Amino acid sequence: MEALYPFLSDQRSEVDTLAQVAESTREKIRDAIALRDRVFEADSARLADCAEAMAERFARGGRLLAFGNGGSSTDAQDLASLFVSAAHPLPAIGLTNDIAVITALSNDVGFDVVFSRQIATFGRTGDIAVGLSTSGSSANLGPAFAEARRRGLLTVGFAGGDGGAMAASRDIDHLFVVPSSSVHRIQETQTTLYHVLWELTLELL
Repeated sequence: MEALYPFLSDQRSEVDTLAQVAESTREKIRDAIALRDRVFEADSARLADCAEAMAERFARGGRLLAFGNGGSSTDAQDLASLFVSAAHPLPAIGLTNDIAVITALSNDVGFDVVFSRQIATFGRTGDIAVGLSTSGSSANLGPAFAEARRRGLLTVGFAGGDGGAMAASRDIDHLFVVPSSSVHRIQETQTTLYHVLWELTLELL
C-alpha cells in the first residue's frame, strides 16, 4: 500500500490525505486512458483483421480455447464467458476451468504443459486459441501456441511490456502488446482489447 500511496503513511491532515488520494486516482485514470488510446491507435486495423479471422472460424464451426495464468486466467475465463453468454452463443472454453485437470497435469507431468496438453486433446483444425500474459513470457504459453499451430488453430495472443517471448514467437497469428511496465494498466487495457475484439467478431457474424 505504501508503494502505491506513500502519502498515506505521512503525518498529514485528513483533508490533505484525501486530496492526495483523489489526485493519485485521477493520475492513474489519465494514465489508463492514454495507454488505451495509444494501443488502439496502433492496433485498430489489426484488431479488425483478427476479428474477421475469428468470425470466419466461428462461422465454420470453430471453437475458442482461452488460457492464461493468475489474473490472466481470470481474463481468459471472462473472454470465454463473453462468447458463451452472447445473444447468439458461440462455443468457447476457458482451459483453467477444470482444476482437477490443471493440478493433475502440474503434479504428474509439469506446469509447462497444462495448456498444450489440453489443446492437444480438445483442439481441432479451425478452432481458435487465445492466450493472455502480462509479461508475454509465461512458460506454459509458448508450448500451447506451438501445439495450436501444429493442429491448425488460429492463434491470438495478448502480452504486456515489450511482448516478451510471445513477441519472438512464430506461432502467434495475431499478437497485441500493451507497452507498459504496470501489471494493473496492462490488464486493464487487455480487458478493453478483448472486449472490443469480442464485439467486432459478433458484428461480423
